[in-house]
Amino acid sequence: MTATESARAGSTITGRGMTMSDMLARHARVTPDAVALRDARAGRSYRELDERVTRLANALAARGVEVGDRVAVLGRNSIEVLEAYFATLRLGAICVPVNFRLVADEIAYVLADSGATAVVVDAALAGHVEQAREQAPSVTAVITIAGDYEQILAEAPDACTEVPVIDDFPAYIMYTSGTTGRPKGAVLTHRNLLLHAFSSIAHLGSPSDDRVWLSGAPLFHIAGLAGMLPTLITGGKIVIPPSGGFDPAETVRMLEAERVSSCFFVPAQWAAICAVPDIGERDLSALRRISWGAAPASTALLHTMIDTFPQADVVTSFGQTECSPVTCTLRGEDAIRKIGSIGTPMVNVEVRVVDDEMNDVPRGEVGEIVYRGPLVMTGYWNRPAETAEAFTGGWFHSGDLVRQDSDGYYYVVDRKKDMIISGGENIYCAEVENVLAGHPQVADVALIGVPDPKWGETPLAIIVAADPADPPTMAVIEAYCREHLASYKRPREIAIVEALPRNASGKVLKTQLRAERAAGSLVAESAV
Repeated sequence: MTATESARAGSTITGRGMTMSDMLARHARVTPDAVALRDARAGRSYRELDERVTRLANALAARGVEVGDRVAVLGRNSIEVLEAYFATLRLGAICVPVNFRLVADEIAYVLADSGATAVVVDAALAGHVEQAREQAPSVTAVITIAGDYEQILAEAPDACTEVPVIDDFPAYIMYTSGTTGRPKGAVLTHRNLLLHAFSSIAHLGSPSDDRVWLSGAPLFHIAGLAGMLPTLITGGKIVIPPSGGFDPAETVRMLEAERVSSCFFVPAQWAAICAVPDIGERDLSALRRISWGAAPASTALLHTMIDTFPQADVVTSFGQTECSPVTCTLRGEDAIRKIGSIGTPMVNVEVRVVDDEMNDVPRGEVGEIVYRGPLVMTGYWNRPAETAEAFTGGWFHSGDLVRQDSDGYYYVVDRKKDMIISGGENIYCAEVENVLAGHPQVADVALIGVPDPKWGETPLAIIVAADPADPPTMAVIEAYCREHLASYKRPREIAIVEALPRNASGKVLKTQLRAERAAGSLVAESAV
């Protein structure tokens, strides 16, 4: 039985669980006038938000969306994007957040792979969806934010139709790339995400004065989605910053004006925030907890964060999309004593550190961290083979190599897979390599990450030219990638070589390429 069939079969169940939509409805009854959401344009009380979510859910139902159907949401950060998320869940449908940076071909893949029947999209991105629909015939309805959205809500009934949604139903399909180069949809249930939120509260605590949340992660990202849920559960206020170019000064203004008590940013964002000239003069006394994750942070940056925000706990968050996402945290009280560590496992997360044969490695030695527990996804959407591989031995394999110290704290050593993390975004080498290999001037290609002071890492494409006398230039590669890849995935440098180093089995020796780059023997051309 597929996930959709299971969800539809479950619609006859008289019992039900607790979902994010239920949480919203509860606060609309208990604290209706409390502010639930605020972005740069407007705010919504819990009563207003709940009513608009009901209207949008009814509008989607009128357009054929049923229990188990997939609704894709493609938009920059806004209140309307979250309304679309909640409305989808209220119907017992499955929400598919889409990265707004993707080009039409990439959007088409997500729509077709998920079998989305409806799309809620920003007006500025509607053209991409129309182009993508040529390859995604499952899409039969489109609602456009800043287009027909408000009119559709006004015309929809405000009576809530009761749909029994148990907590093991799929709630989201979060697309994350893999070694095949094609994104895979991690299926997260209502239970996964709500237990993650409760686990976070249990692990870190929830002080009475910690009621305002702001995240620098986009809402299509698991960190942006899951990070806000503890605040939703406790009836607090979620502040939604604008998408696009990150403005550290404006971010500091929002932190001060909204009296934000907890926030999350990737290390590159924290470095920019701490460098705001008048940061020491701003009233940020409401901050109780500042979190970072999604990319490596230097110890120098962590010390700067601790010094800049002495009143706040600095919390390290580590995990991945498939785990809802946080698996390990370093609490504020350990921020200095165990600096550089990812901390200890969260409540409801069971971990092991194993070798390639699933044997536990001795404490202090390096192995892969694997997970088990109710926060781990049910599997990859319609990918039984990849799901089985990910759960080899009955544990979810993270691909992260770690060691554990004598006190039980974990430290990340390396990544098994050739993944680049740039500014908090995952870039998967196989996907980019597959695109570059399609260019007629490219005979062979490998992608590696190189250190970057701002983004942590950026991609370097090492290319063997089809015609050594006519190698592709950086401008040619940039123009080609612009048509096929989101901007953050595009190589920032290229290097032309005669041949790629390979082992006896034909695998590219990327360790050698990184060493050559570090030694300066790879001559690279940078993007302008």
